[in-house]
Amino acid sequence: MNKKDIKKVVLAYSGGLDTSIIIPWLKENYNNCEVIAVSGNVGQADELEGLEEKALRTGASKLYVLDLTEEYVNDFIIPCVKAGAKYEDYLLGTSHARPVIAKGLVEIALKEGADAICHGCTGKGNDQVRFELAIQHFAPGMTVIAPWREWSIKSRDEEIDYAEAHNIPLRISRETNYSKDKNMWHLSHEGLDLENPGNEPDYDKPGFLEMSVSPMAAPDEPEYVELEFEQGIPVSLNGEKMSAKDIILKLNEIGGKNGIGILDIVENRLVGMKSRGIYETPGGTILYEAHKYLETITLDKMTAHKKEELALTFADLVYNGQWFTPLREALSAFVDKTQETVTGKVKLKLYKGNIIKAGVWSEYSLYSEDLASFGESDYDQTDSRGFINLYGLPIKVQALVDQKNKK
Repeated sequence: MNKKDIKKVVLAYSGGLDTSIIIPWLKENYNNCEVIAVSGNVGQADELEGLEEKALRTGASKLYVLDLTEEYVNDFIIPCVKAGAKYEDYLLGTSHARPVIAKGLVEIALKEGADAICHGCTGKGNDQVRFELAIQHFAPGMTVIAPWREWSIKSRDEEIDYAEAHNIPLRISRETNYSKDKNMWHLSHEGLDLENPGNEPDYDKPGFLEMSVSPMAAPDEPEYVELEFEQGIPVSLNGEKMSAKDIILKLNEIGGKNGIGILDIVENRLVGMKSRGIYETPGGTILYEAHKYLETITLDKMTAHKKEELALTFADLVYNGQWFTPLREALSAFVDKTQETVTGKVKLKLYKGNIIKAGVWSEYSLYSEDLASFGESDYDQTDSRGFINLYGLPIKVQALVDQKNKK
């Protein structure tokens, strides 16, 4: 769409540095267009405070705050937990939040009759892909504006310069100018001293960690948690029935104070470069560990191994912004089938950043103490002789052929 024809723009608005300066920039560069700010509430808590006042003050005509928390948990987080999907140990906190936010953006854009949707993702990152692929899925003809691919601003310092020149209030300073993304699942930190992988993160620096404490600062006594699952979905924490959303929030509190779920990683971005970041995922790390622990006794070997293989593909799809694809849907169908017997209880011990297994139970357990016992059992150990002979037959035949041809 020609710039002059764009009269109304829906902006993915967080109130952070990027989106704060985008509102006046849009009005300056797109014919004083109407800007409708949309914030997707995916559990970023205090970051939503004062958002409407700020959006209107900087030039937006209105602000929508969409409560996406239940949808985010049930339709995006839990499917990834059930799949065991990790991208290079990263638990996908930003990755699976973007498609639900983008879905909400499109709904508002269509409702408002907007000419374009705008996002503040940089041209170096993954989020531009995640947002735009989701937008293409729900509104294939929608124009997308990405200021980072248009404006002359080259750095976060220059963004701060622009904000100061336009009297836009910021919650950060040049010294605390980490690029952060927060939701109920995680908090990411990138930039500043973290850009050099040789720098050790200062976890004890006041204000750096927000969801967790440094493992060194965690209590000296361990804390136990008990989780119950029904068909792979968490339904109870420490004997109390809760929604998956409330379980995650409570696990964030418990895991955070015990220093659980801090990940320092150099990951391979979709756009081709490596990026170093720190992730805080206290509740999610516990949930993944508990779910995997329960699967060790409820999934047969072939299913468990194939599921691990496909978890890599699942994670790649989510990380690369391909949530709304036939393959992701097909993989979720496979995962749901595997979860039919993933019902039971898990006990874990948390201690200074460590998760220690403390017991697992299920009525669908495939573990037989009688068969596995080193004591007397019904298992006939003489059966193994014939099994080994048959299992090793190809190796034996190959060795005989090799010996014959060496003569």
